[in-house]
Amino acid sequence: MLPPAFVVLAVALLMPVLSRRLGHGLGVVATGSVAVWSYVVPAGTYLPVTFLGFDAVLFNVDAFSRLMGIIFGLIACAAVLYSYSSAASNTQTAYALGYVGTSLGAVFAGDWLTMIFFWELMAVTSTLLVWDYGGEAVRAGFRYAIYHALGGSLFMAAIVWQYVEVGSFLFSAAEGIVPGIPAALAAVGIGVNVGFVGLHTWLPDTYPRPHVAASVFLSVYTTKTGVYGMARAFPDGHLLIAYMGAAMAMVGVIYALLQNDMRRLLAYHIQSQVGYMVAGVGIGTALATAGAFAHVFNHILYKALLFMTAGVVVARVDEENLKYLGGLRSALPLTALAFTIAALSISGFPGFNGFVSKGMITAAAHDEHLDGVYYILLAAGVGTFMSFIKFGYYAFFRGTERNWTTVERAANGQVVAMLGVAGLCVLFGLYPDALFTILPGDAHDAHPFTPGHIGEGLVLALLGVVGFALLKKPLSKIGGAVPDVDSLLNPAAFYGTRTLVRGVTDLFAAVDRVVAGGSYAVAGAVSNPYPVLRRTASAFSRDGADDIGPGSLRATIATSILLVVLVLAAALVGLLG
Repeated sequence: MLPPAFVVLAVALLMPVLSRRLGHGLGVVATGSVAVWSYVVPAGTYLPVTFLGFDAVLFNVDAFSRLMGIIFGLIACAAVLYSYSSAASNTQTAYALGYVGTSLGAVFAGDWLTMIFFWELMAVTSTLLVWDYGGEAVRAGFRYAIYHALGGSLFMAAIVWQYVEVGSFLFSAAEGIVPGIPAALAAVGIGVNVGFVGLHTWLPDTYPRPHVAASVFLSVYTTKTGVYGMARAFPDGHLLIAYMGAAMAMVGVIYALLQNDMRRLLAYHIQSQVGYMVAGVGIGTALATAGAFAHVFNHILYKALLFMTAGVVVARVDEENLKYLGGLRSALPLTALAFTIAALSISGFPGFNGFVSKGMITAAAHDEHLDGVYYILLAAGVGTFMSFIKFGYYAFFRGTERNWTTVERAANGQVVAMLGVAGLCVLFGLYPDALFTILPGDAHDAHPFTPGHIGEGLVLALLGVVGFALLKKPLSKIGGAVPDVDSLLNPAAFYGTRTLVRGVTDLFAAVDRVVAGGSYAVAGAVSNPYPVLRRTASAFSRDGADDIGPGSLRATIATSILLVVLVLAAALVGLLG
């Protein structure tokens, strides 16, 4: 009954005081054990507790959390091995395991309160993982933290509203988040994590910055925990979410195709591929839900593998820009093989795992007559083929005058991690029933190897080849990073915040001057009222005489009372402000 998150978090706490070999060895064992435990633990296992005075479920096992636990543990096991072989420090891997542990806590939670608790801790641990590398990663980490703080706050507001409406934080108390404002808050709050269009720029801004091994972890947990949260919040789907997922798929792939930085390209493809998952959740049918979580499982495998292969290239040749690479196939043959498998998987080529799960989502969109979603996802599939033809061509297969004969090949641990994950991409592509048995939803209507589906995959691949051939020359002329919405959002946030702060500060200063001046005037009048009375009476007397008569005295008293009332009103405004 010990929550798996706590096991991983315990190892994370021990890591800094252990040797690299022992610490990373414990990390491999702990995360691998989570995958096994998630597979064998009986469905319905749960641990009720009282948390902050409320009924809560610290962990709960159902079809959704089981699948997430299996893949989170499995890929963490490979990523820890990769980290050890990539010279990652114990501290960095400790932060990474903290990130894994808090993600496990979120997906195994049986109530909204426990989920948001681990959700926010996940944002903290992932930020620390980014910051650990220093340099440019620090500033990117601050922006990352701000985005996720805002998203988490909106999600928390939705959960509090849910409690007010339902009277309980338990998942079992209601089917998802109640409609209306709570649902809107939850959609936008979770939308930060999954990379809704307009809320996505933290992805390409952050993931290329830290250590290459850290990027492997970062590519997995935040966005996929977000998909899980979206499915919990909207178990019956929502049309707007389906179309947002399609938009994510298309926008992400367009920006990915325009990138030359390897990890930035891969980061945009996280948004694009998560778009398929979000579309599946939005469609909401049994087949769409099964397809969404099949794609979660498959995407984690091939996306982590892509970041591993990119990390080997960066570590061995100290270059991220595809323009300055080429011909690495002979210098890094096993890395090139692993990349090819991952590229075919993410592109949805028949025989690889992405082909199966993408087809389930597009088939569900077609069955529900959501033609807009269906055709956008197909177009995004063409763009994905083009992106990874570009990546593979410039990094591994293009001829180059540079001499890579002195390049050191991938370390043994890196090779084991990469080829192990690549093997799973092929296994679940050729034998999808191994995945169907653990999927939530209903995969019985999934028929990946029909002639029509295979033909669709081959046509998309052909269009990708033709598209890259036509656009190769224009794409080669693109220089640095292509502007995204953050080129508007970041300055707007900076100058908007500065204007707001200065405006509020100036207002308080003005009120303070009025209150202080009035206070001094009242104090002076109380301590020595005669000069005030004399001047006031003089102003009100018809002949301007200095004598104070009964009429002028009444006027003086009324004026003094009015002055006191105005000063007190100004003071009250200052206090309430």
